[in-house]
Amino acid sequence: MFRIEAKSNPRFIEAGFIILFIIAMMAFSIGYLKATPHIPIFLVISLLIAYGLLKKVPFREIEGGMIAGASAGLGAVFIFFFIGILISSWMMGGTIPTLIYYGFLTVSPSFFFAIVFLICSIVGISVGSSLTTVATVGVAFMGIAGAMDISLAITAGAIVSGAFFGDKMSPLSDTTNLASGTVGVDLFEHIKNMGWTTIPAFIISIILYAILSPSGTDASFDTVEQFKQGLLGSGLIHWYTLLPIAVLIIMTFYKAPALITLAVVSILGVGLSYIQEPVALSTIFKMLFEGYVSQTGNKEVDALLTRGGMSSMLSTIALVLLALTMGGLLFTLGIIQSILAKVESIFRSAGSVITGAAITGVGINTLIGEQYLSILLTGEAFKAQFAKVGLAPKNLSRVMEDAGTVVNPLVPWSVCGIFIASVLDISTVTYLPFTFFCLLGPILTIIFGWSGKTLTKLEK
Repeated sequence: MFRIEAKSNPRFIEAGFIILFIIAMMAFSIGYLKATPHIPIFLVISLLIAYGLLKKVPFREIEGGMIAGASAGLGAVFIFFFIGILISSWMMGGTIPTLIYYGFLTVSPSFFFAIVFLICSIVGISVGSSLTTVATVGVAFMGIAGAMDISLAITAGAIVSGAFFGDKMSPLSDTTNLASGTVGVDLFEHIKNMGWTTIPAFIISIILYAILSPSGTDASFDTVEQFKQGLLGSGLIHWYTLLPIAVLIIMTFYKAPALITLAVVSILGVGLSYIQEPVALSTIFKMLFEGYVSQTGNKEVDALLTRGGMSSMLSTIALVLLALTMGGLLFTLGIIQSILAKVESIFRSAGSVITGAAITGVGINTLIGEQYLSILLTGEAFKAQFAKVGLAPKNLSRVMEDAGTVVNPLVPWSVCGIFIASVLDISTVTYLPFTFFCLLGPILTIIFGWSGKTLTKLEK
C-alpha cells in the first residue's frame, strides 16, 4: 500500500484533524451506537471520497487508490477462505474435537486457574477463535468456579488469557492470518517469530495462575465430565484424527507455502470423515461452505463444535477489504504520508519504532475498540518505517499481535470486551487485572524492541 502515490499534500494539522475525526467517528459508532465496524468504515470511505473531490483530486485517481488498497488484502482473503474450509474439515474429521477432549482430561481441583488457562489455550489453538473458546469452555469454567466458591475475576482472567493465547498462535485464527498477510509475512514464519514474546508471556502467566490457585477444594467437576461425555458421544474422538496436525507440523518445518499446507490438511480432514462415517459428496461440499453442524444433543458441545465453512469468513473478509480500501484512500489523499513525515524524526531507532507501533496498536484498540482495524492500520502505517530502521516485516507483524490482538478484550467498549463481559457475566474492569497474558504482550514486545533481542534484521 505504501506504493500508492499521494495525489494531494495536506498539511500536518489538516491530516491530523482528519485522523482524529475518523477515530472519534469510529469510537462513537462502535462504542456508543454498538454498530458493527463495517458501516462506520463505509461512511468514512464516503467522506474521504468527498474530501478528495473537494481537494480536486480526479475521481479516477481516488478510485484507483481504493482498488490498490483493497487488492493488498487479496492474499489474506484466499487464506481466510482456506481457514473456513479447514475448520469444517477438521471438525467433521474429528481433529478439533479430539484435541479439545484431550485438553479436558487435564482438569483437576489442584492448580485450577493454571489448568483453566492451559485448557483455554489448547481449545483456542484448536478452534482458532478466542470468542468461541470464551463462549463455550469459558462459560463452563465460570460455572465450575462458582460451584467451588473461588474468585470469578481470576477465573475470567485465566479464560480470556488462554483464549487469546490460542487465538494469537493458531494458524486457524483470522487475526493471525490478517497480521501476517498485511505485511506480507508467511503465516507459519509469523507464528514461529511470535514465540519469542508469546512463550515467555505464557510461562509467566501459568506460573502466576498456579500461585493464585486455591488448594484443598473438593468441588464437583460434573460440568467438565458432561463436556467430555458429550464429546465422546459425537463419535469423533479417535487418536488417528490427530494425523492432520502431524502433517501440518511437518509441512511447516519444511516451510511449505501456507495455502498449500492448508489445502493438504483440509483434504486429510475430509478423508478422515469418510473413515468414520461416509457421507454424500454433496453433503461434504455443503459443510465446507456452510460449516460443520454438530448434533450430539448436548447444547454446550454442539455450540463448541458447530463452526467453520467459507461463509463464516465472509464478514471478516468484508471488513478487511473495507478497512484496506479506507487505507488506500488515506494514502492516495496524502493523509498518512503527512502524518508519518512529521513523526519520522521521532522514530529513528528499532526500539522507538517498535514502541511507536505498539502504542499505535493499543491506542486504536482503546479509541476505536476494533482489533482488525488495530492490526490493519498499525501494519500499513509502520511498514515503511520498520524497513527504514532495517527491521524485517515479521518484527512488525509480531508487534501488531502483541499490542493489537491481545489488547482488545481489555477495553470495556471494544467488540471483544463487550462480548466477553456479556457471556461471562462479569465486567471487563473486574477481570482485567488478572489477564496476565494479555497485559504482558505489549510490555514484552517493547522490552525486546529496546534490548534488540529476538529482532530479525532486514536482508539486504
